[in-house]
Order: sequence, then C-alpha cells, then structure tokens
Amino acid sequence: MNIVLSRLGGALARFLSREHHVHGTASVTPPSLLAATLRPGDVLLVEGNSRISTAIKYLTQSTWSHAALYVGPLLAERGGPPEHVLVEADTVDGVRSVSLDTLAMLPSRICRPIGLSDAECQRVCRYAIERIGNRYDLRNVIDLARYLLPTPPVPLGMRRRMLALGSGDPSRAICSTLIAQAFQSVRYPILPVIEQRRSESPDCPACIQEIARIRHHSLFAPRDFDVSPYFQVVKPLLEQGFDFHGLHWTDRTTA
Repeated sequence: MNIVLSRLGGALARFLSREHHVHGTASVTPPSLLAATLRPGDVLLVEGNSRISTAIKYLTQSTWSHAALYVGPLLAERGGPPEHVLVEADTVDGVRSVSLDTLAMLPSRICRPIGLSDAECQRVCRYAIERIGNRYDLRNVIDLARYLLPTPPVPLGMRRRMLALGSGDPSRAICSTLIAQAFQSVRYPILPVIEQRRSESPDCPACIQEIARIRHHSLFAPRDFDVSPYFQVVKPLLEQGFDFHGLHWTDRTTA
C-alpha cells in the first residue's frame, strides 16, 4: 500500500510542479546583477510559474510562491558543485542545491537578515546544507491533493494552515519551512508572536515587557520574509550604484 501511495504522490507532485505560463507581476533581475548583490544568508523569493505556485500565491495573497537560501561558496567548500549557491526544498526532489540560473529568470526579491554575525550566518547556511537530500514523504497524497485547485475555496482564517505540508517530521520540508528552521536555529526572528507581560521587577512594577514566542516553522510562507520587519528588502539595481542620469528617455508617452 505504501508503494502505491508513494507512486501516486510522486505523479501528483510532478503534475503540480509542471510549469505553465503566467503573467509575472514583477520585473526580472538579470542573473549577473543578482550574483553581484546576493550575500550568504540572504533569502531569495521568486514568483513561480507552476500549478502549486499559483495555489500558494492565492492562499498567501502574495506575489511570492517560493523561497531559497543563498549560501554562496560554502557549499563548494564542502565538496558541492561550485555553481550551486542556493539551497531550496522542492516538492519532487526534496531539499537540494541549485545554481542561480535555476531561479534567475523568474521575478524575484532579496530579503536580507540584519545583525547576524559571520558565525551565525554560517550556522544558518550550514543548517540548510546539512539537510540536502531530505525529502517530502510523497505517501501523504492528501497533502498534495489540496493543491489541485489553483484557487481552493478556503476561508481566510484557514489559508495559512493549509500551506503546512507533512506531519511535522523534520526530514520533510517545503521551501519556507526549511528556511524558517534555519533562522530559528540561531533564534533570529521572522514573524514571532509577541506577548506583552507586566514586569515582575520590584523596581518597575508598572513596566510592560514584550516576550517573543517562536511561531511553528510549518506555518511560515514565502511572503513572511518579505513582510518581516527583521529582513531588509534589497534591490540589486540600487545596490550596484543606480544613476538615473544615465537613462535614455523618449518624449513619446505611453497609454
């Protein structure tokens, strides 16, 4: 029975991952510009063009449907292919390393964590690298079947929970779950739950403390890195010294 479910899940995953034409809502950054801007620890969000991407964008009400972690040369230093600088979780192939060219022709956004030390940044990258080869359990066909409708009729309050795939087993991951766990390994915030508590200190009994509580990793979506106040949105063109004086204009206007 497990073999049958696994084969059915594999076929369903391949169907959902198949690319189809979509009209992108953001511009595409040239690969060379991305390569010059990205730093280890950066999260690269992309607007995917697969069937499952359409469903994720609908459920999260966001442009971004996929996320990858830029690890730079760290993977090559561990014996990986030198052109592989990103780690991502794919529904079909599981956690894998890919080259920048794999995602470079899709609309993208760079989200950069602020304040990480070099050692902490390396720990985040190593966390993702060490999980290369982990796979999503394709026997869980029901989890995949929920994405057959690109715009499933799901109440707003339940959409985020519908994104969580699998049983929570750490060897099974989707893109945003993997990256969330990597940052949580060094206690870097993404979108923590903030609780306000009255201070127990006798010196300030009326003071209010803000306590951050970690959100479960299965509930993170790619858009969370974009809206997080702890990640800086980096625009490659501006980072590389944009000068509007160099633009060539025409006097003709467009409708």
